[in-house]
Amino acid sequence: MSLVRFEPWSLVDRISRDNHRTWVPAVDIFEEKERFIVRADLPGVNPDDIEVNMENGVLTVSGERSNEERSEFEGVSRIERISGRFLRRFTLPETADADAIKAKCRNGILEISIPKQAVVQPRRITVEAA
Repeated sequence: MSLVRFEPWSLVDRISRDNHRTWVPAVDIFEEKERFIVRADLPGVNPDDIEVNMENGVLTVSGERSNEERSEFEGVSRIERISGRFLRRFTLPETADADAIKAKCRNGILEISIPKQAVVQPRRITVEAA
């Protein structure tokens, strides 16, 4: 005989989680010779509602996708597209040039270009006799 654990609140918890899902946009990150590229899927997000910030080596992408307006007479049978606020953070390497970051959004894809700083080569210093 096997025992089955009954948890009456698990169904309520699952329903609550489903109703309060957070939106986490999919992101691809590439490294090229001269720059890093971050691409985020943001379909349905107005570019004016996207914020890109760089502070202390951390790149933050945030924004909001609004709900579509529906009249009370329309029947809704299923809603799967998540709307609301989103936030993604990425720690960038020291070689990232924070002052030259550029972002553009086209066809629902945000592309952030992060140039690399020129690598400073070590310099040999000659020691002179006093």
